[in-house]
Amino acid sequence: MGCCCDDDEQLLQPLNPSDIQNSVQIPPSSSSTSVVNGGDTVISPMNSNFSALICHDTLRAILEKLALPDLARAACVCKIWNIVASDREMQTKAFKDPWKIKDVIGDPTSGSFWRDNSLSKFAISHRIVRGDNVASLAVKYSVHVMDIKRLNNMLSDHGIYSRDRLLIPINNSDCLINGTCYIELDIYAKREVAVLYLEGGPDPKLTTMLQRLTSERSKKKVIDSLRRSMQVDGETAQYYFAVSDGDPRSAFSEFSEDLRWEREVGFT
Repeated sequence: MGCCCDDDEQLLQPLNPSDIQNSVQIPPSSSSTSVVNGGDTVISPMNSNFSALICHDTLRAILEKLALPDLARAACVCKIWNIVASDREMQTKAFKDPWKIKDVIGDPTSGSFWRDNSLSKFAISHRIVRGDNVASLAVKYSVHVMDIKRLNNMLSDHGIYSRDRLLIPINNSDCLINGTCYIELDIYAKREVAVLYLEGGPDPKLTTMLQRLTSERSKKKVIDSLRRSMQVDGETAQYYFAVSDGDPRSAFSEFSEDLRWEREVGFT
């Protein structure tokens, strides 16, 4: 490992306080030590001064054995734990290993994506063709109609006709074995999932369209936020957003400077 221990076997050996008392001074604390049968003192791993738990290599060897939800919790302990637990390679491994997935491609828009890898985090992409309806797809994939509608944020069966594809919930994890999943934000479902393509991969045209629509919706949200902050109409907010090259802070600064100038010259 090249950090705290010379090899993995030594890393897994029980830690003896007498072995490290000469190199690490641990202040007495009710949360750091306890006495067990025979009077032996045991160092609690909850002690933040415990040297083994602030060693990068040792932490990595421990945290990479955790399930994804536990890894997400470990990232909240302290800064150094967050650095190690937020490693993309470690997160990806914890995400795919329980389901024996071959690979996970793509970057999530939010770090919260890595907090959970239950089956609800996965979906099958079905390209809609003539004659498809929600009921027939439910039969084809052996899922409930309501589950399809819930996953795709559909209020009625007619929502299928405005889309190029539907996300199908997965009820049998066997289809994930040795599969490749793509992290995608579906603008219709309004959720980010790991999408499995049973035939081929993502359609470049569909992917481009989804990215464009996602970008347009994000832009609209920013402009609406600027409009409320500036207390102006939408066209004015859009103008300042454009002249600031899409930077909301710069847009607000530009607007504030113009407003200040107008007040100085008596326009307002």
